[in-house]
Amino acid sequence: MRYIEYEKIVSAVEALCIAAAYELPEDVLAAIEQAAKKESNPTAVKILGQLIENARIAKTEKIPLCQDTGLAVIFVEQGSQVAVEEDGGTLIDAINAGVAAGYEKGYLRKSVVAEPLNERKNTDTNTPAIIHQQTVAGDKLKLTVMAKGGGCENKSQFKMFNPTADKEQIADWVVSVVAQAGADACPPFVIGVGIGGDFELSALLSKKALLHNLDRKNSDKFYAQLETDILNKVNATGIGPQGLGGDTTALACMIEAAPCHIASLPIAVNIECHSHRHKSVIL
Repeated sequence: MRYIEYEKIVSAVEALCIAAAYELPEDVLAAIEQAAKKESNPTAVKILGQLIENARIAKTEKIPLCQDTGLAVIFVEQGSQVAVEEDGGTLIDAINAGVAAGYEKGYLRKSVVAEPLNERKNTDTNTPAIIHQQTVAGDKLKLTVMAKGGGCENKSQFKMFNPTADKEQIADWVVSVVAQAGADACPPFVIGVGIGGDFELSALLSKKALLHNLDRKNSDKFYAQLETDILNKVNATGIGPQGLGGDTTALACMIEAAPCHIASLPIAVNIECHSHRHKSVIL
């Protein structure tokens, strides 16, 4: 069994939170740059250029890409042969301590309320984080931080289809979800789609899909084609960057699928704005 120091995890999460807020991933920046070259709408070209410049300024001057520095969503892949030295607490404690430190030291907006319906008082730490923990083989610990803004998260949707639904119906519904999001979710989008599992798993799959590199190809040809079909239909809506028209409503559509019940076909769509912020580290 390999043990990782509690404080090492705290420090790693702290650094990930700050880096995610300041530095747009290279694949996302490359996708925006490529879209700007292909865009036919002059207004859209200008907006995409501003997004590229915003990313440059944020990285150079060490300031947030967006004022909404997001809810911290953490994906944990914990090797079965690795454990945490619990002098300071559990792995969950370490992650939350890292989030709190990162949002404080990085001067990031704290956006978590302790209770959702009544008082809605801010916790002033951006914790607790949303943590998804998975046990995998090996002796490594992989941590991925996604800073999920409220505007795009609010436009995500779920639907339980009849198992007789075909891919065209699925694609059309996903496009309708994106169209309803419109300018409110700050396009151009990255679209995560979860297909299968059950009620909660489909939603988790849709968020995990967002972690793929934007230029990756789905290993399943059927879903690879469905991703392409959805992306083309979304961009044909003409919503464009910031909802002001153009060819670039979305940068990518990525699908994660899982087995499901014979009577079910759950589908979830998780939308990300152009400021698609996530960073990973392996300890």
